[in-house]
Amino acid sequence: MTRVKTGTVSKKRHKKVLKAAKGYFGSKHRLYKTAKEQLMHSGQYAFRDRKQKKRDFRKLWITRINAACRENEISYSRFINGLAKAGVDVNRKMLSEIAINDPKAFTELVKVAKAGLDGKAKAAPKEVKNEIVKGNKKEAKAEVKKETKKEEKKEDKKEEKKATTKKVDYASMTVAELKELASKKKIEGASKMKKAELVEALSK
Repeated sequence: MTRVKTGTVSKKRHKKVLKAAKGYFGSKHRLYKTAKEQLMHSGQYAFRDRKQKKRDFRKLWITRINAACRENEISYSRFINGLAKAGVDVNRKMLSEIAINDPKAFTELVKVAKAGLDGKAKAAPKEVKNEIVKGNKKEAKAEVKKETKKEEKKEDKKEEKKATTKKVDYASMTVAELKELASKKKIEGASKMKKAELVEALSK
């Protein structure tokens, strides 16, 4: 038998690995063995650092918020605690953006946090929420629409329940009509039942 070589297949595989290793230092982008080894390591680093990236960004947001808090004579921990007590739910990413782009709004948030720490933050959060929503009017409108739709659906369901709960005079109906209702309600043996039996079965 003739000897079978995997020349084209292995060449394709080598090309694929070397293409993925393009730009690597030294022999890591030239030699197949070292390139493959480096690709395996690179995949592991990428998997690890996708999670590390989230932590790094959170650190950055916290440092930005802390810097803005120090300007307003409050610590980061007291600021976050005050917002929580005041009932203001804004994530750290948004707080850092407000600290950079809108210092006035951030100072108002600091006031709310201080009021929350003192236990006087019942009316203050509404003012801050209005300020934050100014840049996100479309999102706010969408939320209002969702809430109205939910309320409408609840009202429709209530009306349907009322309609179903209304008492129906089965005695005045014909046998054919009673059998149709029984088939809709999936009552077994409805076709063989008499009128009195059908009335009893439907009224349950």
